[in-house]
Amino acid sequence: MPKSKRDRPVTLSKTKRKGREHKGAVVNTIKQAAEDYNSVYVFSFENMRNLKFKEFRDQLKSTSRFFLGSNKVMQIALGRSESDEIKSGLHKVSEVLHGNAGLCFTNLPKEEVERLFNEYEEYDFARTGSIATEKVELQEGPLEMFSHEMEPFLRKQGMPVRLNKGVVELVADYVVCEQGKPLSPESARILRSLGSKTATFRLHLICRWSPGEFELYVPGPSDSGVESS
Repeated sequence: MPKSKRDRPVTLSKTKRKGREHKGAVVNTIKQAAEDYNSVYVFSFENMRNLKFKEFRDQLKSTSRFFLGSNKVMQIALGRSESDEIKSGLHKVSEVLHGNAGLCFTNLPKEEVERLFNEYEEYDFARTGSIATEKVELQEGPLEMFSHEMEPFLRKQGMPVRLNKGVVELVADYVVCEQGKPLSPESARILRSLGSKTATFRLHLICRWSPGEFELYVPGPSDSGVESS
């Protein structure tokens, strides 16, 4: 009986080498971007939606280049101190690269970048584990927004429902989610069924660097000591 491909041993040194090669390629691409573009911004995000972000990135692809991934790799590319930064002042950018953050290299004017980021927001369905932004409660009685085929699904999510003459009926008041608490898988599915888009994908500018200039839009991490120049 032939061996399954899944059973073939994988040399860890090869996978590690590929990982190093990929990181090295990212570092080199970021270094090249620092040469090709006039300025770089650090931005943070909330409720990331990959498809929506791709659309935003594609909108700016003729003037800008985005990087998301390992903060450590991006920091190495830019330089983490004055002694190893690739351009003067870029170590300050590295120091504010924390958490859910990315880089935007661009040739766009500062005012245009600020407008694009500040105005951007996309609404979507909240996902399991995200924090509910409001309390959603359904009142006892007919749920005419649902077809009768939905009754088994709703019951499976824990809702006290029944069919009454072909109409889905809630036999008691039901709290779908509480404001400030994480959404359960059932709550997220019910909100989606209700068509309730309670998550907002937003981008926030943290800082801007250009030759001879560094500007913080929000306070940096308490241990960074970074200030606008």
